[in-house]
Amino acid sequence: MQEKTITALRDALTRQQLPFVQGELLAAHTTFRIGGPAVFWCAPQDAEQLRETLRLCRENGVRVYLLGNGSNTLFDDAGFDGAVVDMRGLSQMESSDAGTDVVRITAGAGQTLGRLCSKAQALGLTGLEFACGIPGTVGGGVCMNAGAYGGEMKQVLRSATVLFPEEGVRTLSCEELKLSYRHSLLTEHPEAVVLYAEFELTPGDPEAIRAVMRELMAKRKASQPLEWPSAGSTFKRPEGHFAAALIEGCGLKGVGIGGAQVSEKHAGFVVN
Repeated sequence: MQEKTITALRDALTRQQLPFVQGELLAAHTTFRIGGPAVFWCAPQDAEQLRETLRLCRENGVRVYLLGNGSNTLFDDAGFDGAVVDMRGLSQMESSDAGTDVVRITAGAGQTLGRLCSKAQALGLTGLEFACGIPGTVGGGVCMNAGAYGGEMKQVLRSATVLFPEEGVRTLSCEELKLSYRHSLLTEHPEAVVLYAEFELTPGDPEAIRAVMRELMAKRKASQPLEWPSAGSTFKRPEGHFAAALIEGCGLKGVGIGGAQVSEKHAGFVVN
């Protein structure tokens, strides 16, 4: 990035009193624990700060990468020649009754799925147990229709409020988001930014919900290499097959290049 561009964006962010730093090491913010410095690390604390940060980056010709929990991201050791926007400041959560046997939780895009699941369990709400071990955020979960153990976002998602740079803010229903296996309308529009999402859950027994979450976490720990930095399960499931079984059948389980290795514990994971 040219120095005059860096100076222009730095001055603009400073004038608007928007939180940012320069040279933040990205390895500290990804589950792979890899990545050099970002020219700009922006940390908006609400939707308005986010919109203003994105506007200033766009006006100054600075490319942007939106980062949630860093669990599906691989940064170069050379760093990122642009602005990485930390979405975790958009982490509000609130619940509201929505009629008989239905409760809604609204969560900011930067809230982790783990904390969302804990919130639901504490309120005695069932439906999100499948997501308790997914190492991502609400925004990423909506974009890719995150799922595990037979559950997925589209089963509990009611709507998402999304910022489209050219259109403004729109609230899209679950049907309008066109969620399918690791895909949504938003994966076709990478310029769009989830601001928050609304989930519909049903009352259940808090201890029974906790027991299911513990059982699923135990399954993860027993079968997945959680002791190593990784991006979680790396590969999409081919129709009629399991990626890990195909990789293992090719004799690639445990094979490594440099610091990257196909996990010896689960061939569907690439670990650092």
